[in-house]
Amino acid sequence: MTIVRRNPLLAGMIAALLVVSLGMATLLRAQIEGSDRGVPPIDSSANYEVGGVQVDVTAKTSEQARSYGWRLAQRKAWKLLWARANGQSADAAPGLPDGTLDSITAGIAVEDEEIGAHRYIARLGVLFDRGRAGELLGTRGGGPRSAPMLVIPVMWSGGVAQSFEKRTEWQKAWARFRSGGSPIDYVRPVGNGIDPLVLNVAQAGRPGRGQWRALLEQYGAADVVVPVVQIVRSWPGGPVRARFKAIHGPDGRVIARFDLAAADSRGLPVMLDEGVRRIDEALSAALRSGGLISDPSLVAEPAEIESLPEDQDVMEGDAPAAPPPTALAPVQNLTLQVDTPDDAARAAVEAQLRGVLGVRSVSITSLALGGVSVMRVEYEGDAAALRAALAPRGLLLDEGLRLRRAVP
Repeated sequence: MTIVRRNPLLAGMIAALLVVSLGMATLLRAQIEGSDRGVPPIDSSANYEVGGVQVDVTAKTSEQARSYGWRLAQRKAWKLLWARANGQSADAAPGLPDGTLDSITAGIAVEDEEIGAHRYIARLGVLFDRGRAGELLGTRGGGPRSAPMLVIPVMWSGGVAQSFEKRTEWQKAWARFRSGGSPIDYVRPVGNGIDPLVLNVAQAGRPGRGQWRALLEQYGAADVVVPVVQIVRSWPGGPVRARFKAIHGPDGRVIARFDLAAADSRGLPVMLDEGVRRIDEALSAALRSGGLISDPSLVAEPAEIESLPEDQDVMEGDAPAAPPPTALAPVQNLTLQVDTPDDAARAAVEAQLRGVLGVRSVSITSLALGGVSVMRVEYEGDAAALRAALAPRGLLLDEGLRLRRAVP
């Protein structure tokens, strides 16, 4: 008979190793499960994108059909991009030679394709280089640009609403959207860190301005848009319907409503991408028609009007004593929205602001070259006094604190 003696020290070490291993496994699992928050948006600052271009061509070989399909997609996408940038019909877009289209095309994104022996059917997205295509758009890809708009996507599914509390298909769709060709300056949070705590469903429906001002300043935005989708499933594995709604501002102004449908859950991402595209079109149309006006109270707290004490009367012919000429007005922090088509324009506006008497400092809280930047100005006076000081310099400051150059 063999007698096995147990070593108490060895048994304790093994138990400790098991506890440590179990703890590391639990920590790793928590990290993996916690990583389901956050979808970094696609960086589309250098490209315009036109998605959903349908092509159906035939040729002698499959490769030739695919080449013809891509070239046809470039032609269609150019006309759609020109129409979007100029606010006109695609039929009015000027035709470009294929060589020119090749030079301004940055890439082809295959959304869906079917390749046969002699036929090519696909839905493609075409990426155009911003620098090269902008000169051919007639308006430098321009037209009006919106103020930086914070995007809080809300998705209803199974009777539960979620925004950034957990990663959703709706958030993924907005992260996939390439906003380079849109006149709307979207600010799309990643959804990690503090985002799930402050950008939740409750905040999306809160009308109070105080917390909104703090959030917009933190994210470098000046306005907010809440795209909402409600997913309705007929039965597991069956058709999926989606009801979309675009809400602008903390007061919940509805810009657009529409419904879409998919055959099953596999078509959900494509349906959501189409919903994002249509919401962007609705916001762009509202911007061009002047219906996407930012609420001034979101970027600047209303100034309080001082009144006389109740026990102080002002007799007819008398007026309150004016402060002495040497007295300084109270310093205010004003948040301005400034058009910055390029860095030279940004530097010029900053120089002009710093040259105004009473301006203590100028800082940029949100830089958007080619769009609308947000600048904070520390000024000895109110907005009306700054407006009067800027007028002789050829700068117009409207009631919404939007700064523009005066048109000669």
